[in-house]
Amino acid sequence: MTGTRTVYSRGRPILQGLRYRGRQGMWAWLLHRTTGLGILLFLLLHIFDIFLVAFGPEVFNALLFIYRAWWARVLEVFLLFGVLFHALNGLRLIIQDFWPALWRYERQMILAETIVFVPLFLWGTYVFLKPLFGE
Repeated sequence: MTGTRTVYSRGRPILQGLRYRGRQGMWAWLLHRTTGLGILLFLLLHIFDIFLVAFGPEVFNALLFIYRAWWARVLEVFLLFGVLFHALNGLRLIIQDFWPALWRYERQMILAETIVFVPLFLWGTYVFLKPLFGE
């Protein structure tokens, strides 16, 4: 194994450390990174549209049609998913980092996170999509 870069604390090759290990922790890890990238992309778009204010209200208002389209409402649901999951999963990770003994209960904590996430996400989805159905 001489010359192979390793993950420091465990002495495993980097590619082995990135391999899929299954179970809830790996899915939470993957979703946390994916939602973080999605939030970053949204923030870049948001910074760009706020930047357009400098060119006058006409230019800014011309872009606002995007946010009023039906498909933008659907994309807002994806944004809601990303922000809500990222926040709750981040909170779980903070709690587990402050109390390392809780890592033994990772599966149960992910289940608790899901129990909080699902009703909040369903309610938010209803609120975001309600205007599409004329209510």
